Amino acid sequence: MASSSAIRQVSSTKSASSGLNSVKVLLSVYGFSTARLRFSAPRFLPKSGSLFLLDSSSLVFTWYGATIEMDGIAETDYTADETPMIRYVNVHAVLEGRRNRAKASASSDNEASQGPRVIVVGPKPTFVDLDIGQGSITIPGCIAASPIEMPIDPVEGIPLEMPLVHFFGHTSPSVNVELYRVLVKELAQTLERQFSGNAESQAAGMVINTMGWIEGFGYELILHAIDTFNANVVLVLGQGKLCSMLRDVPKNKPNVDVMKLQKSGGVVSKEAKYRQRARGYRIRLEMRRLVDAGVVSSFQEYFYGLANDLAPYSNISNFSDLVVYRIGGGPQAPCSALPIGAEPAADPFRLVRVNVNRDMLHVVLAVSFAKEPDQIVSSNVTGFIYVTDIDIQREKITYLAPSAGELPGRFLIVGTLTWIET
Repeated sequence: MASSSAIRQVSSTKSASSGLNSVKVLLSVYGFSTARLRFSAPRFLPKSGSLFLLDSSSLVFTWYGATIEMDGIAETDYTADETPMIRYVNVHAVLEGRRNRAKASASSDNEASQGPRVIVVGPKPTFVDLDIGQGSITIPGCIAASPIEMPIDPVEGIPLEMPLVHFFGHTSPSVNVELYRVLVKELAQTLERQFSGNAESQAAGMVINTMGWIEGFGYELILHAIDTFNANVVLVLGQGKLCSMLRDVPKNKPNVDVMKLQKSGGVVSKEAKYRQRARGYRIRLEMRRLVDAGVVSSFQEYFYGLANDLAPYSNISNFSDLVVYRIGGGPQAPCSALPIGAEPAADPFRLVRVNVNRDMLHVVLAVSFAKEPDQIVSSNVTGFIYVTDIDIQREKITYLAPSAGELPGRFLIVGTLTWIET
């Protein structure tokens, strides 16, 4: 990692041949090192601004030229002169045209009035995130959706005024594939109900982010997402084999367009250690972002916010005040009820009551909106708590929450999410 924090300045100008600037600056900041970018672009208002980067790889692109100052410690930084941005803009233009046609349609035909629903491997689209390992909306272990009403801030992330969050409880769908499928279906059905009463959202459509798991069950889950959300555009980023496999989808769904897009230069696969660290950091930040909203981006982000400017509340409750469930486990039927030679299978939707014990220390629990236990699987969640202490003798549990007072829901859900606060 570079040891110097001297200010570097990069200037780029408008391309004479294309009328667009194809210069971009890529910067990688790892761990808890920081870097600040200051930029000025005379064509736009505001004409200058700054970005504060922490533990991230970022790209700055300009169409019309800009001056960028980099102040801080970065592992790498360089300027590239090749970009797929023009293709990206063309895709946006196609999607915008579909939105306009859907909005102008007076037909009662649901397909004609449906805006583009884009699977990624205009006016206020809904962003759906199915990536339970590295999601952009909420903490790890969740699938979620949120309306997008303005450009996404590269530091603050997706605004969360009205997020819809379902808790899976694990960072890999392989732990309980059937439960993952059901939660995806529940999320899709909820969005369909919302769209049925909102013509603008229906016409704006969705942008759906999937996981990086693209083989075996991962590929099946991509197909499941396409079918469940009735997607009509599939964008494949830099995966030639996957794109070839998905070319067969339109044979059964002629309204689905599959397009391959080049990954932007500088995009790299995240290592396992980076993904694990990022999950912990996001929960700390998200607690600060959602103190008022009550719902949720990863552990550190959730509880402490982006700029470390908020503090969660420490609460103490009796064991008897909390009702904790785990989803999945236990046989579906006793061996005596199964055919000869058949093995009992675990019930992926079974609710198992969990007693508070020392195993819950450093565990992240979801607070469900469910009013009754049998509604837990189908209900979304209102937020999360983090267990910091278990007193067995006094039967007291201490936990961090975004706000003081009683929890907004009676039922808690436990998975395999743990976090050691640093």
